[in-house]
Amino acid sequence: VQLQASGGGLVQAGGSLRLSCAASGRLFSSYVMGWFRQAPGKQREFVAAIDWSGGSTYYADSVKGRFTISRDNAKNTVYLQMNSLKPEDTAVYHCAAGAVRLYFIAREYAYWGQGTLVTVSS
Repeated sequence: VQLQASGGGLVQAGGSLRLSCAASGRLFSSYVMGWFRQAPGKQREFVAAIDWSGGSTYYADSVKGRFTISRDNAKNTVYLQMNSLKPEDTAVYHCAAGAVRLYFIAREYAYWGQGTLVTVSS
């Protein structure tokens, strides 16, 4: 599985962005998809995840109520809608895929995209 993230950019605090992650490979629909982020000088952290069917979603407390993860298996794409953005959301956002059990653990994911930069100005 190859993953290509896009949709990052510069936005003012309170604004919105929608990230996309396009996947190649016929096993996409069987994998958990996750979004992680890494800010400068900080460790990579879990943001959100969605199960293979889209029926279950999981969020970090820091983004709950502001971010929404979704997927379209027909298009092999997962999305991250980010609303009410804050300067502390500034980071490189990575999408990941895998047959994971612990969705919030980065090493559980076998496949990673290259990342897309989100910058939120105050």
